[in-house]
Amino acid sequence: MKPENPLRIWQRLLHQPQKTWLRKVNFQIHLWAGIGAGLYIFVVSVTGSVLVFRPEMTRAFQPRRVIVAGSGAVLTDEEIRQAVRIGYPGYELRGIDRSGRPDAALYISIARGADKMQRMLDPFTGKDLGPMVPFGFRTVLWLLELHDNLLAGRTGRRINGLGGFLTVVMTLTGAVIWWPGIKNWRRSLSIHRGVNWKRFVWDFHSAFGFWTFLFILMWGISGFYLVFQEWLSPVVDFIEPYSKTQFGARRIDYILEWLPRLHFGRFRGLRPQFTLTFKVIWVVLGLAPPLLFVTGGLMWSNRKRESFMLIRRSRMDAKASR
Repeated sequence: MKPENPLRIWQRLLHQPQKTWLRKVNFQIHLWAGIGAGLYIFVVSVTGSVLVFRPEMTRAFQPRRVIVAGSGAVLTDEEIRQAVRIGYPGYELRGIDRSGRPDAALYISIARGADKMQRMLDPFTGKDLGPMVPFGFRTVLWLLELHDNLLAGRTGRRINGLGGFLTVVMTLTGAVIWWPGIKNWRRSLSIHRGVNWKRFVWDFHSAFGFWTFLFILMWGISGFYLVFQEWLSPVVDFIEPYSKTQFGARRIDYILEWLPRLHFGRFRGLRPQFTLTFKVIWVVLGLAPPLLFVTGGLMWSNRKRESFMLIRRSRMDAKASR
């Protein structure tokens, strides 16, 4: 059997892509990559959208020295140690942070084995005033740890990098699947009216995926690069080698410098109103992958349900014909 002419394959891909094996292969890769990484992409995208405003949230929730209404002699180190023994049996005092003001709350660090805490104490009575780090600040740190390391340290960060690679794979295969042919490509840019909900989900997934393609691709590439940049350095040097006669940064270095800024939505040098506008846009665009995951899941569920109903109907017809 002679291999098919590459020119004919290319022509069919341009005009009738639904009938090409390349589209079918990309569909399977896209489907299984979505099933394997969909939940991960959902979590990372939602936390990433929230963390666009991380500087503002950090400033709003950062720990501030608490001033206590009271007077008298300030507790000595030994008295603080005694208060810790009573309030936290089994814990050991590791450190005391005193402000210059006598009426400012004392910051203490205590530990019992691997369990460590930072608390605030009344400087006059030793009464516990709560955690040293406010709940809002701790929430921001938790979201950052979840987004960067998936709450699993270095292992989680590597998984995060692989997730970025899968995002790139899903984006590129999705682009191949999206292509409806030269005659019909404009129809896939918008959502049609007067269609049933299944068709609406399909149109939404297709159109929204097209308009957010470059952003999702950028997040996938930058997410992979930020984790494995040491591995990718030789590739970068191969693309644009250092020149003995050129000093300073290369063009590709400027691109790589912008990758983290685009990834996290850090827009420096803009007027405050423009910065806020871009950040809001970044938050909305950051929710694109979760929406595509949900609509893709609905499409897959519909296909499975229709396949199940078709098999069931064929079995019933076979029994009736006996």
